[in-house]
Amino acid sequence: MSYLDSVASGNVLDHGLTISDIDTTKLLERIRADLHPPQQQFFDNQNEIVGLSAGYGAGKTRALCSMAVKLAAMNIGFIGAVMEPTAPLIRDIWQTDFELFLEQYEIPYTFRASPLPEYTMHFKEGDSKLLCRSFENWSRIIGLNLSHVLVDEIDVVSPVIADKAFPKILGRLRAGNVRQFCAASTPEGFRWLYNTFGTDEAKERTDRELIKMRTQDNPHLPSDFIERMQANYDPSMLQAYLNGEFINLTTGQVYDRFTRENNVTNVKPDIGLEPLRVGLDFNIGNMNCVIGIVQDQKLLIFDEISKAHDTDSIAQEIKARYPMNKIYVYPDASGGNRSTNASQTDIEILSGYGFSNQSPRSNPPVRDRIASVQALLCNGKGESRLQIHASCRKLIESMELQSYNTKGEPDKESGYDHMADAVGYLIWREFNPLFARAGKPTGIRIY
Repeated sequence: MSYLDSVASGNVLDHGLTISDIDTTKLLERIRADLHPPQQQFFDNQNEIVGLSAGYGAGKTRALCSMAVKLAAMNIGFIGAVMEPTAPLIRDIWQTDFELFLEQYEIPYTFRASPLPEYTMHFKEGDSKLLCRSFENWSRIIGLNLSHVLVDEIDVVSPVIADKAFPKILGRLRAGNVRQFCAASTPEGFRWLYNTFGTDEAKERTDRELIKMRTQDNPHLPSDFIERMQANYDPSMLQAYLNGEFINLTTGQVYDRFTRENNVTNVKPDIGLEPLRVGLDFNIGNMNCVIGIVQDQKLLIFDEISKAHDTDSIAQEIKARYPMNKIYVYPDASGGNRSTNASQTDIEILSGYGFSNQSPRSNPPVRDRIASVQALLCNGKGESRLQIHASCRKLIESMELQSYNTKGEPDKESGYDHMADAVGYLIWREFNPLFARAGKPTGIRIY
């Protein structure tokens, strides 16, 4: 008879220990005492949503292991989950480190490999289960009632997937005594970790906190580890990979002429009954627009609407905010061929609300649209003719953070393209040398 025949049904490995006689409180105290200060700050955090932005070798996996045991001990009889970006990483990273951690602290556990991996930790007070899942298949946890979820290397996941999965996962935290979502990653530019914890809007939220952990915080690294990193990475990459800072790691900022000093204002214009100029970017389930006025050959953006569901909803919101103003819309020209929500095209829907459509027959080349925005941000004479009110946070983020990808194209994955595209359509049509105000061809227009 083989060893597997003697193991309880469904288990491929039993740790072989009986129910722990270890005092759980003393166990958690011992685990905490072995952590370095930033790891302890993560371990102690009681916010519903906790982030850990860490340099290479800073100890984030150990921080997640300690948090996994702590939350398991505080949620006896309930189920938690740990997620890696892909299924192979569960085996190659999580299982190895987590089992070493459990054995170091003599925590009895049972591991089940099929149909999907899971651990059951045996405490004196009872058992607690931890499912192991891949973030690429995040929908598999839908239907479960979880007490806690931990995610490793979340910035490696596509922002599109992470943004879609995050609210769904939060919706599953509906069981247990301590409900918490914890995510740890080395930052990969301005992706999910930044969007969730680093933006001005996120910093105002009281339900979350980001902890930064530097490589040098880990006293157990080889003595030459940091020196070797410094020899092989450029200074900007070291800010991310040594210090856990949010840095543009791609090939350059798209709107590099943008500065808060020259292009952001705290003074809102008195619009009265001024005609309003609305740049619009069409996306199913994620409509975005910027709203401004043109005065003295300058564009003043004072309002924005983000993440509207469809064309009708964004048009209704514009109408509700500015019922008395004449509205000129400058949408993506492809809106004349499709719709986000009906048999009518997007542009037909906008016209139905009384908006005057100013879109060209086709969109300009991307490089030309970007160049027109750059010229308004700061032209060859050093003049800045684009002013953005400080309340337009999404547009300011787009101007600051949209970067080029490795192919030399504006990045579309991080989500910073929508507001930038919206203002680009407006500027191309309203300020391009080939068009005059209201978008009618006049030949050459002097800047």
